[in-house]
Amino acid sequence: MALLDPLFGSEATTAIFSEHQTLQRMLDVEAALARAEARVGVIPLAAVRPIESKCKAELFDRRALAESAATAGNLAIPLVKELTTKVSEIDENAARYVHWGVTSQDIIDTALVLQLKDALAAIQGDLTTLCGKLCRLADKHRSTPCVARTWMQQAVPTVLGLKFAGWLDALIGHKSRIRTARREVSVLQFGGSAGTLASLGSQGLNVATVLAEELRLELPTLPWHAHRDRFAQVATALALMTGTLGKIARDTALLSQTEVAEMSEPHQAGRGGSSAMPQKRNPVDSAIVLAAALRVPALTSVMLNAMVQEYERGLGGWHAEWETLPEIVRLSAGALRRISQTMVGLNIDVDRMRRNLDETHGLIFAEAVTMKLGEQLGRSQAHSALQAASERVMHEGKGLRAVLMEDPQIAGRLTADEMDAVFDPRQYTGAAEQFIDRVISAERQSTLKEDT
Repeated sequence: MALLDPLFGSEATTAIFSEHQTLQRMLDVEAALARAEARVGVIPLAAVRPIESKCKAELFDRRALAESAATAGNLAIPLVKELTTKVSEIDENAARYVHWGVTSQDIIDTALVLQLKDALAAIQGDLTTLCGKLCRLADKHRSTPCVARTWMQQAVPTVLGLKFAGWLDALIGHKSRIRTARREVSVLQFGGSAGTLASLGSQGLNVATVLAEELRLELPTLPWHAHRDRFAQVATALALMTGTLGKIARDTALLSQTEVAEMSEPHQAGRGGSSAMPQKRNPVDSAIVLAAALRVPALTSVMLNAMVQEYERGLGGWHAEWETLPEIVRLSAGALRRISQTMVGLNIDVDRMRRNLDETHGLIFAEAVTMKLGEQLGRSQAHSALQAASERVMHEGKGLRAVLMEDPQIAGRLTADEMDAVFDPRQYTGAAEQFIDRVISAERQSTLKEDT
């Protein structure tokens, strides 16, 4: 539904998979086919210009083509018929060579390859930009103390930079997967009726070679009509990326809850408002990304199921891809756009993070005390002592440090300086900064690889 395109999609991929551009890419393949066949000598050179001149999407009635496709079974059949008619109006002889020696699937698949090549390049660019932003946030907040939460509960102290680094590390992997998927899908589909190119006689492979050159695509070892792994690979790479974007959105939404309020999406007039509650500022980017993260896996399962095709060209499985794969691309690119704009204007409340560290009256430091005390009592006995102390904190409302100082078993075993250290969140972040450095280094290496 076009009304929701700005909500769920991205401007670039919406344009790439628009009705106009879908037709244009099919016509681009038809024009390139004429040029390739003329270069090889399969059709007259004089036929190329008349065919090329009519390979313009704006010359075609999209609604009429759509209605005809409902009867024909695919869009290429009425498109080729209409193209032939238009070429015949200016050159009847040239019209004889429209769509010469190929089948509908060659045109539809190769057009989709061209669209995917463009779309994945746009996604790669946006992903690189997002990774750069997260890299800077991780570095900036490498020493910003905050709460680490497990099972939705406060656990131990950590640093905010490590959260950003965790998001970044996952996205670095997705950059590599998407780069690989783009390379491996950028191949020509050209096999004729059943993958033999028999209609072109001895010139079939020569035409295929030149056509791949015309379209700036790789020539596969053989046609792949019924082997859909390339398209499935694109879908799965994007699904994995969208899953990580969903994780980022979930974290951001949870951290923006009123009771937590450690970070929030960018402030903007009219953004995230409620039709009923004037005070609300909802995490709209997170909501859209989470919706995409729910939808994309199910759509990807269609692409995986569609791999099981019959004989040399499939029935139904191929057709299932036509709307599914563009939708996966659109949703994934839209989710990426949403997370990117969130990270650009992300609001971070460091003071609130500090207050939340104090929310449990010191219980967040229980593990740190256990480890320090365990050096004298042993881990098991120290753990039991801290469990009992924690129960007192929760029932009596006292701070953990005060409770420990009242316990003769513990008070005399830790000096004031040791107590200060175990109750300092900056002293119990382990290898966090080292991990951040490792991820930042990996991102820089990844960027260098892209540049080369």
